[in-house]
Parts: sequence; C-alpha cells; structure tokens
Amino acid sequence: MIADLIVVGIGELLTPYLQPPVKGASMADIVRIQKAFVAVKNGKIIDFGSGDPSRYRGPETLWYDAQGKIMVPGFVDGHTHLVFAGSREREFSQKVAGVPYLEILQSGGGIHATVEATRKAGKVELTAAALRSLDRFVEFGVTTLEAKSGYGLDIETEVKTLEVMAELQGLHPVEIVPTFMGAHAIPKEYHSDRGGYMAKLMEAMKIVKARNLAVFADVFCEEGVFTPEETVGLLEAAREIGLIPKIHADEIVPLGGAGIAVTVEAASADHLMAIRKEDIPRLAESSVIANLLPGTSFFLNHAYADARALIDQGVAVGVASDYNPGSSPSENFQLILQLAAGKLRMKPEEVLTAATLNPAFQLGLSERIGSIGLGKQADFVLLDAPNWEYVLYHYGVSHTDAVFKNGVQVVANGHRIGGISS
Repeated sequence: MIADLIVVGIGELLTPYLQPPVKGASMADIVRIQKAFVAVKNGKIIDFGSGDPSRYRGPETLWYDAQGKIMVPGFVDGHTHLVFAGSREREFSQKVAGVPYLEILQSGGGIHATVEATRKAGKVELTAAALRSLDRFVEFGVTTLEAKSGYGLDIETEVKTLEVMAELQGLHPVEIVPTFMGAHAIPKEYHSDRGGYMAKLMEAMKIVKARNLAVFADVFCEEGVFTPEETVGLLEAAREIGLIPKIHADEIVPLGGAGIAVTVEAASADHLMAIRKEDIPRLAESSVIANLLPGTSFFLNHAYADARALIDQGVAVGVASDYNPGSSPSENFQLILQLAAGKLRMKPEEVLTAATLNPAFQLGLSERIGSIGLGKQADFVLLDAPNWEYVLYHYGVSHTDAVFKNGVQVVANGHRIGGISS
C-alpha cells in the first residue's frame, strides 16, 4: 500500500495502547519507540514503528522529516466552555483585591455577566471568538475537544450556542463534541421559581436532542446551584431522551456528585476537588472518567484534586482545561498538563494517558482517536523537546512544532496554518 504521508525521523514516539478506560497503575503503561516513523493513508494510520518505511513510499507520497522531534497523539480536551461572549478581567481585578465572589455576583458579575453578553451576541461574533480560541488550542496540540453550552440559560441562547458549535465543525480542523449545559446556573429571572427553570431545562433537552445539537448533557451539582436530587432528575431525563450524562461534581462542597456520576452511568465526573473518600472506590469499579481540571484550581487559588488517591485506588483519570471566562481563561493545554504533573503529582506517562486515550474514551471516540495505532485517525503532535518529561518540566510555554489532523498538517513551526492569527 502506498501512503499519502510518511513521517520519519521521529526521535521518540509515545502513545498509550491499552483498552480504555485505562485505570490506576495501568495509566503509566505506554509505548515508547525510538527513531520511529508513521505512515498514513486516507487520514488513517497504516503502519508505525521503527525501521525503514520506504516500502510505503510512492511518487505522490509526502515525506515529512520530524528531525528528531518527539511524537504523541493529538491531545483531547474533555471539558471546555468554548463558546461565549465578553470577558471578565474587571472581575479578576476584584478577586485579586479580595472582593468575595458572592458580592461580585450580586453586583451583576460572575456567570450572570457572561450570560448577559452571550445572550446579546450574534452568531458571527460568537463564531469569530471561538475560532480564535480554536487556533490557540490547536497550536498547543489539541486536535479534539468537548464544548459545553451554558452561558445562555434560556432555550434560544442555548440553541444558538450549540448551532455555533455545529457551524465551527466545518470551519476549523479541531473536532468539537457538543454538550448541552443549560443546568450551569439558575438564571436571575428564575431565582424564585426553580421548578419553572427545571421544566424549561427538560423542554430544552428535548429540542436539543431532536435537532441533534448535542451528544451529552451536563449539570453543575454544587451548593447554591443544583442539588443532588435535581441533578439526578435532570441526568436521568437526559439519558431517557438519548443524551449521555456528565456532571460537574464535588468542586467546592462534597455533595456526593462522584457517586451520582456512577449511579447515572455518566461519561465523566469533573472537578472532584472535594470528592468524598467513600466515592473513590465506586469510581474505580465503574467506567466513569474522573476528569480533573487543575487550571481552575490554579486560577482561583483553590485546592487541587487528589489525583494520587484516585489513581492509586484504581480510578481512570482524565485531565482537561475547563477553558471558560470565569475560572480558567486559558487555551494553553500544555500548561494544564504541566500543572497535572507538578500540582496533581501525576507521573509523566499518566499525564499522557489522561490527555489522550482516557478523554477520548469519555467522549465515545477512543475507537478512532486518543492513541497512535493501526487504523486510528492520523491525529498527532510533534513536540520540539528531547523527551516527554521535558515538556512537563519546562512549563508555561508551547513545545509544539507541528500538528496533524486526519493526516493533514494544520500547524507548522508552532503556528496554525491559515488561522486567524497567521
């Protein structure tokens, strides 16, 4: 078979390879191949390893020399809030000055400020902002990401946000997996009518599913937001209509969100800084991915999730950015991975599995992405570093040299080819 693309001269190729979800100690079990090559045909990997790939070379084959750079699978960011309008730097200054969040919220800030801006914004504005973010994401090696609605808190704006995500699929190489998250907060107009908003959410989920605008439904289960009982009701209803549950769980108060995730068979339980100890074994016995978001802890100066306890007790862990305007306003996915190593005390090999194969599994895509393997989609990143450990050690910068999506180069010399900023 003649390849369309052959990448040669790879200093080291690293990839997880086990059947996901990859749990506990197995997260550190990855393949490392020195002086490697990858051969691609029709966007799929037809061979990889060491040795001479010349047998796959034809007159039209693109022969790409990695010049000793390391290769990893395209990163999969399993938790973002990609589409929104406005920014909240004024609020950030207030936080630094010590103004309590509830005071900021009561003065019209917090999530309500983003909701107001997103409701006013048109699709053109939302699309342009998201495209800029996607360019940044791919320059840090992200080739697939999950994106949540949740800054509309009304049916019209939630649908508008999800429609923007659908349009982005044809405008940018980064693959987007959409999540409906109308249950991100109780909007101001429903503060005295929680039951009315619950009914609106049920109606919105049916519309979203009927129009095929989302794969998942997410709920923010937290004190002052949605109760455990409300969360269970919403996620069970979501599953009945064909949306897969996800949950913002145990971020600040230990309400048992991780246990709820197991009960409703959620794809992931996200945050988990305040997880109850008794819920860790339950997660370990399930296929729920514990999705950890160290960028949020970093930005808010909050405690970090106890990744070591989760991994050491056999849980499948993922790491994601939680990109959003209020608590993690950064597309620097490599910084997130560096925080996972430095602050969550994850081993370098565990970080790689948590950034590729486990998030691909929780998005239902691990059959085609998340690792470098025969028949897999040719999504991979070349990093200008002597080894994977160096990428995590030399923090705060991008080590990306090139990114390939479906076998097509979309980043060269660290910059998006044809992107907004190019």
